[in-house]
Amino acid sequence: MSDKLRILITGFGPFPGAPYNPTQPLVARLLRLRRPALGDVELSGHIFPVTYKAVDRELPELLAAKRPQALLSFGLASRTPYVRVETRARNAVTTLWPDADHTRVRKGSIAGGADAMMFGPHTARLLCTALGTGVDARASRDAGSYLCNYLSWRAIEATCSDNGLRLAAFVHVPPLARDGTQQRKGPARRVTLEELVDAGEAMLLEMVRLARRAARENA
Repeated sequence: MSDKLRILITGFGPFPGAPYNPTQPLVARLLRLRRPALGDVELSGHIFPVTYKAVDRELPELLAAKRPQALLSFGLASRTPYVRVETRARNAVTTLWPDADHTRVRKGSIAGGADAMMFGPHTARLLCTALGTGVDARASRDAGSYLCNYLSWRAIEATCSDNGLRLAAFVHVPPLARDGTQQRKGPARRVTLEELVDAGEAMLLEMVRLARRAARENA
């Protein structure tokens, strides 16, 4: 295993109602970044199929194989015209909407116990860095009840396990046109892919800084 700082970046594939998911090109662009601050960082990426079984199977496999110290995940919020930095995961899963495998869950919670789990204070830093790029970004306390919230819950659980993962974050992005240009459906301005990449890069670099600090504190 490399001694480099390891960061895992994830997105999602298409799902019912969203045949194009902008998190796929976003993750691909972030993995191609070449910056001095990333010289000692090992970036890896993954696109999850939008299914509960895939998250439950592939997230533990990724954590075991890649051993990341930080996880930065992106998902599509198809009805939100701005970037949302999620601050918590709700103990909720929809029984109404099936996943991409047409699987519909039968109970409305993920686990017993708490109503929600918090990502941590580092989400405020991610929001600040995103805002610094000029993108419309806001903190969110509601990651929904679909796969994005489900992955968020599982990611926070993973930071409490003895697997080396110290930080996790989830960021919702708005829909884009297929060519990455601004969509004009309604009065709200949609961000472009280039703006998302700029904001994603800023958040990634902040996650690197935070992960380095966490590694020093746990040394």
